[in-house]
Amino acid sequence: MVQFTLNGQTVRSTAHNSTPLLNVLANDLQINGAKFGCGKAQCSACLVMVDGNPIKSCVAPVSAVAGRTVTTLAGMKEGDKLSRLQQAFIDEQAAQCGYCTSGMVIQAQVLLDRNPNPTDAEVRVALDGNLCRCGAHNRIVRAVLRAAKGA
Repeated sequence: MVQFTLNGQTVRSTAHNSTPLLNVLANDLQINGAKFGCGKAQCSACLVMVDGNPIKSCVAPVSAVAGRTVTTLAGMKEGDKLSRLQQAFIDEQAAQCGYCTSGMVIQAQVLLDRNPNPTDAEVRVALDGNLCRCGAHNRIVRAVLRAAKGA
């Protein structure tokens, strides 16, 4: 059994230690923000934060998060309100199909936690590994910069 903190709550998984974290989140814990994209750690649709660092949950075994803190898109809310970053994504209409959005928001939050006032170029570099087939990258960058400014 693997025990970890998920979005502020202690959870346990009886899945085999090698089961991908993404499968445990979606199938066992009904947390559906992170998405299965490529299954090969190349698209970042499956990103979650583990102890504040982004990990690709499609390839990370659940055993890798034992005793650690996992934060998904759902865990980013501030009380009953969306986080400033989540609200900025809405305000900038930064999602089209929305499939990549969770991973984009997770990666952007990691960036903002490390660099609260990034430049446009720094945002683009940070999000370079997140694939968006809809082509919403410019709006996504604007959303991250908006959140950084506190708007």
